[in-house]
Amino acid sequence: MGQKIAFGLGMLANQMFPAVISIFMVVLVQNLGFPGWMWGFVAFLPRLFDAITDPIMGFISDNTKSKWGRRKQYVLSGAIIMGISFIIMWQLNEANSIDYNFAYFLFWSLVFYLGLTIFSVPYVAMGYEMSDDFHERTNIMGIAQFIGQWAWVIAPWLWVIMDPGQGFFESGEVAVRELAIWVGLICMIIAIIPAIFIKGKSTLNEKYDSITFENIFKSLHTIFVINFKEALKIKAFRKLCMATFLVFNAFNTVAAFSYFIILHYLFDGSGAGLWPTLFGCVGALITTFLVIPFVTQISKKIGKKKAFLVSQSISIVGYIMLWFLFIPGKPYLFLLALPFFSFGIGGLFTLMMSMTADVIDLDELNTGKRREGIFGAIYWWMVKFGFGIAGGLTGVIFSVIGWDSGAETQTVEAVTGLRLFFSGLPMLGTIIAIYIMWDYDLSEEKAIETRVQLDARAAEGK
Repeated sequence: MGQKIAFGLGMLANQMFPAVISIFMVVLVQNLGFPGWMWGFVAFLPRLFDAITDPIMGFISDNTKSKWGRRKQYVLSGAIIMGISFIIMWQLNEANSIDYNFAYFLFWSLVFYLGLTIFSVPYVAMGYEMSDDFHERTNIMGIAQFIGQWAWVIAPWLWVIMDPGQGFFESGEVAVRELAIWVGLICMIIAIIPAIFIKGKSTLNEKYDSITFENIFKSLHTIFVINFKEALKIKAFRKLCMATFLVFNAFNTVAAFSYFIILHYLFDGSGAGLWPTLFGCVGALITTFLVIPFVTQISKKIGKKKAFLVSQSISIVGYIMLWFLFIPGKPYLFLLALPFFSFGIGGLFTLMMSMTADVIDLDELNTGKRREGIFGAIYWWMVKFGFGIAGGLTGVIFSVIGWDSGAETQTVEAVTGLRLFFSGLPMLGTIIAIYIMWDYDLSEEKAIETRVQLDARAAEGK
């Protein structure tokens, strides 16, 4: 349990950074005057850069020879880079020109996402290595997601702290400058915990490829073509990547819209009070205490695939309910939709990370190689590449619907367009993901059979 908690605390840091960024990003539009295309660009390019560096980091991590093992030193250094660059990234000032703030924020975003790559790829691989057992993998990921979800419980309260009406800060721009220091330092310390407490074994005598700049450069073709091709040849893994891409990134494209819908549709731009905070916080609490335990348990009874289909179907009901329960003058009604809405993202990574570990066993059986870093990097490459696209699409949607950045009120057409995208896009992504996963065939029986063959092969080699 101590190992699981240490891994889970790493997940808390891994989720806290994007949770806070999604809130702080609103300041770029509301206070610093970024037009929609700038929002989209600073959301897209750093995440695209992150997606490109992930497979390289996976190769480096998988081939590291060290007395500390393949992962711990990178988790430690990545955590430090993330924390420091996050603090610097948000030291923006309204007195500077929009172009200066845009260039400054973009540069430090690239540094931050480089740190995120160095941290997250080895960190995720640590989780895949923690157990060979089919159900224990789900337990590990369930506990990690349970702890990580607290990021989404805590982060929405930043809406309250940042609100000038509460008297903590004179503006959102001042708030993010100071809050970034606390968030960066605390999350950096939490992110270091897995590097210290999760067990590792020496890899000094392993027959890995040498890690040099020359070899990395020569291996780019292997990393981006051969490894991708080999991994995506596995039908089950291909389905996991596609389904995650659709569900997660359709959600993230519209995630920031909830704040604007509550502010401009429910309260006509006159101040939303605690309601944006409650939307995020209550949803995360439901995910933490209801969705993750429920999905973890039903996956043991009906299988991981069926648990995915059930959880995502429930989330569609939630998105439909939110269309009808966002009612001006009655903001409390949207709370009724959150138990259903929360099943989408809440059940996604608990199941998908566990299922990816099963796929890695299958890959080892086929190739004789143990490549947690590469598979983790490719899986999260799909997530992060899509995350970048989602950020870009957010800016495009703002422009298409005619959203006026910084305006106190918005047109009826703009708000209606925002609501249509908020409910419609995640529903579309989820429906396609359900269709893709319908014939996913890596069952518990097949996974156990694979594990038995791997153990037998290992016993023969001794």
